[in-house]
Amino acid sequence: MNLPNKITISRIILSIIVLILLIFPLEKIGINLPTLIISGKVQVNIKYFICGFLFLIASLTDLIDGKIARKYNMVTDFGKVMDAIADKLLVNGVLIILACSGFVHMIIPVIIISRDTIVDSIKMVVGNKVGAVGASSAGKLKTVFMMTGVTLMLFYNLPFELMGIRLADFLIMTATVLSVVSGVEYYIKNKKFLFD
Repeated sequence: MNLPNKITISRIILSIIVLILLIFPLEKIGINLPTLIISGKVQVNIKYFICGFLFLIASLTDLIDGKIARKYNMVTDFGKVMDAIADKLLVNGVLIILACSGFVHMIIPVIIISRDTIVDSIKMVVGNKVGAVGASSAGKLKTVFMMTGVTLMLFYNLPFELMGIRLADFLIMTATVLSVVSGVEYYIKNKKFLFD
């Protein structure tokens, strides 16, 4: 297993840790993380800060593994598959939990997961005919906006929340729109192969 694949696996492990921390009721086993009030306005649960930090590290590994794989010609089929799984597990899993916790509207993970399912299906069909389908510009931009927005959301949109700027909401909503745009782009670009 090469270095990029090891980094991808580490992202999957980090993703699982983040999801467990977000879901598991730590107080039930006697772990009571403190809640802080910042500037008398924002009440924050330290658990989300910890998850935000781990999510940020996992997001950065997404950039690192791809760059190393391309630079040193270490791209593998295993890496491509596991990278996609790691991304979906990290972002979609956290989005679902954030929606259930009331941080984001439920429609956002529904749109994102529906789009991912459609695009992955297109990639599978087209990949069998002409080879791997690369990510579109809108798709890459969507990933950057979404990971940044989710990281900020886990950090309670600080410091922007204190200024009344809903940056995390804006980034996640923009990423949701870009996900639809990139999904349409995938379809238009590859529909000839789908109906061939």
